[in-house]
Amino acid sequence: MAVLLEARGVTKRYGSRAVLQSLDVAIAKGERLALLGPSGCGKTTLLNLLGGLDLPDEGTVRLEGEALEAMTAPRLAEVRRRTYGTVFQFFHLIPTLDARENIELPLHLLGWTPARIQDRARELVAAVGLESRAAAWPSELSGGEMQRIAVARALAARPAILLADEPTGNLDRASGEAVLDLLARLTEQEGTAMVMVTHSEAAATICHRILRLVDGRIIEGRTGEGGDRP
Repeated sequence: MAVLLEARGVTKRYGSRAVLQSLDVAIAKGERLALLGPSGCGKTTLLNLLGGLDLPDEGTVRLEGEALEAMTAPRLAEVRRRTYGTVFQFFHLIPTLDARENIELPLHLLGWTPARIQDRARELVAAVGLESRAAAWPSELSGGEMQRIAVARALAARPAILLADEPTGNLDRASGEAVLDLLARLTEQEGTAMVMVTHSEAAATICHRILRLVDGRIIEGRTGEGGDRP
């Protein structure tokens, strides 16, 4: 398997406390990986390091062999804009843009042509089953609908890797299951790798592989139920 993203010997401290301790993680192209564990175990810190939002105190994070910590700030910003998509627990839709416009926003920022943007937004609105809600404001959408639009927005530019931070943490069970099904289906169709932070055993099962973190260390790794690994 071709490695897309990896952390080697990564340690992260806040003051005297080591939140992550000498972690090694590798994600293959097209692979879905779950980071499972209780609050405060270091899951989100690791996700931020993998996404270049923070830098390790020790070790390295490499995207297709290139160290994120060695990149200039403009280069890192460009890599993050073109290579990563992100789904958050609390949606983070722009309230002054309707559902379709939220999906289109990252494509405008990347300089896509208007026709190409419209085609991609139309494709994704259909893929998440919200054609009838495309002109709705975020305030008019349910939590599940907002998260489905957030997933579409994160995948709009066809990123190589999707980072999902507790994507069902603010949803009821039925809405959460629908979002998980959508994440599994669309990442499979798009060939997008995904790293998902979750405290839910059930949510983690959509992934090919599950790593359990406790106190900043990986204590267990196992195969998920998300199908064969790429």
